[in-house]
Amino acid sequence: MPWPQEIIVGIDRNPIDIDFTIVVNSERSKRIDIATTKFLQRLSGRTGVFLKNGFSFNKNEIENASLEINYKRLGKLEINENESYKLNVSATKIIIDATTDIGVVYALETLLQLISNSDSYYYFPEVQINDYPRFTWRGLMIDVARHFEPVDVLKRNLDAMTSVKMNVFHWHLTDDQGFRIESKTHPKLHQLGSDGLYYTHEQIKEVVQYASDRGIRVVPEVDVPGHATAILTAYPEIGSKNIPYSIERNSGIFNPTLDPTNEKTYEILGDLFGEMATIFPDKYFHIGGDENEGKHWDENEHIQEFKKKHNLPTNHDLQTYFNIRLEKILAKYGKSLMGWEEIMTDHMPTSALIHSWKGVNESVLTDHSLIIAAKKGYNTILSNGYYIDLLQSVTEHYLVDPLPKNNTLSDVEKARILGGEATMWSELVTPLTIDSRIWPRTAAIAERLWSSEDIKNISNILERLEQISFRLEEVGITHLRNRDVILRNITNNQPIEALLQLTKVYEPVKIYTRNENGTEYKTYSPFTLFADACTADASEAIIFNNLTKEFLNQQNPNSKKELIQMLTKWVKNHDEFAQITYNPIIKNIAPLSENLAEISKTILKILQAEKVNTSDYKNITNQFLKIKKPVVDVEFASLNSFKLIIEFFSQKNKTRIQLNNTSTQH
Repeated sequence: MPWPQEIIVGIDRNPIDIDFTIVVNSERSKRIDIATTKFLQRLSGRTGVFLKNGFSFNKNEIENASLEINYKRLGKLEINENESYKLNVSATKIIIDATTDIGVVYALETLLQLISNSDSYYYFPEVQINDYPRFTWRGLMIDVARHFEPVDVLKRNLDAMTSVKMNVFHWHLTDDQGFRIESKTHPKLHQLGSDGLYYTHEQIKEVVQYASDRGIRVVPEVDVPGHATAILTAYPEIGSKNIPYSIERNSGIFNPTLDPTNEKTYEILGDLFGEMATIFPDKYFHIGGDENEGKHWDENEHIQEFKKKHNLPTNHDLQTYFNIRLEKILAKYGKSLMGWEEIMTDHMPTSALIHSWKGVNESVLTDHSLIIAAKKGYNTILSNGYYIDLLQSVTEHYLVDPLPKNNTLSDVEKARILGGEATMWSELVTPLTIDSRIWPRTAAIAERLWSSEDIKNISNILERLEQISFRLEEVGITHLRNRDVILRNITNNQPIEALLQLTKVYEPVKIYTRNENGTEYKTYSPFTLFADACTADASEAIIFNNLTKEFLNQQNPNSKKELIQMLTKWVKNHDEFAQITYNPIIKNIAPLSENLAEISKTILKILQAEKVNTSDYKNITNQFLKIKKPVVDVEFASLNSFKLIIEFFSQKNKTRIQLNNTSTQH
């Protein structure tokens, strides 16, 4: 994963033994040294083979190497760079050919994914692969403003990005809740706007170099003129309203906004951008520009007079004035402006890159900001549909295509759609949980941005994703292990098996509803609760839902047998849950276990008898209503399957039980 563009599989095997060696027949690069050394470490770690050589050789230093690497030049970190590779595995030799060393890095990741084994040895299967990306921009945005993420968290996610061939790290560095960049020209920005949690220039350079060594570009974002509370905490004089400012602790959209009529605004931003230009080498600089409702602009008489004087009838026009000023500042430092889709106006230069994020009517592609941007001459990327913080199923993200077949673009316009980004907003994540919110779903988005548009088999992606998820631990991702850390914390180190079982059938509530269920999360709230241990795709719920479809559509007896086994396990799980000594958190979780056991027992009875008695109607309805209601910010992920089973047999037996208004994400 991602699935290659062209692949031919043979029948031979290339055994992996202690004599496995790599020779690089091209000019050495730091990128190649790191990639080949890590490859050998991971190969040895995965197979248990004690390799004689832990590093690659130069040309003529060794004969008959197991793996030969050839490339023409060092890759540049820019759009439309050649990232293609060819991988040929025969029974006696492996050859990688690429135009750039970046292509070699991706070829090595593919080769690692091919490791197979019999009961007696590990091997690479015979294969010929010709591979290249469909889109040049395959990004992951991490918001470090709402919750700060230490450097080691960023590094392990960069390694994970490389493993699935993603090549842009979009670093969202400022927002209402924090300003995370050291500023040497205006130090109050990080001193007063960060709670002491920010990246020094040296740390930023370290992350940028780490990314570069893996073929990943780093695009910084300073979000202005809205989302500016942290900036105004340091410099209230450039705000649009004369009020005290302090770092925001809540989630949401807030009114503090920079004053675009104040020359000091451009002085501070100009100095800041100049500093950042020296430590962020990428061509693009993201200025945000989203969700500015202009409330404080409307309340400021001076700003209203400025709008009239400069013939700026709307706040959107005023923001365009602001954006164009920033575009000129960035151009002075050799940077191109990038921003969320709100920056796209008639007067915005087409050198800007438009970041599309809002929802649209998918049946009317002409309304999509991505399509509009491409038609107007802008380069553009897509994030609508890739908001992984919404905790939607991987299948929903996987089927979103930046360039769907029914588009109306010319070839020139299509070329302006550079790709897309998964976006990890951090209102509800911490270093403990962020990996579980990014991975493994982002690997499926990576495939959508790399592979052919025709690769869309859902059952196939889910099967491969399970393996990829497990292998992400190899590069340090903590999405699996930290679930148990949270559960041990909840139980105070009592046995966690019963809770672990519940995480396999319950999912966190979706689309930001966690902040709408009566609990208002702040930046310092606990994110060590049961919902934080659950993930967007509950593993057993997926299996149960698929078995339900098979049974109801095909009357498959094997599916029925497996459903009965799962239901029996869910009933018995509550007995194990009851053995846990309760504390306030466990007490709040208990209804999840009780409700699941009660209704599972009823569904089990229905399946075994293949009928629903009218006398059971009230009991079934009550149980269904209880498990339907979210508890502790999670919801049962097989609700619709239960509904279908109940209604199938009630209709079959003419008992006419209908469970209305029960639609779910599944």
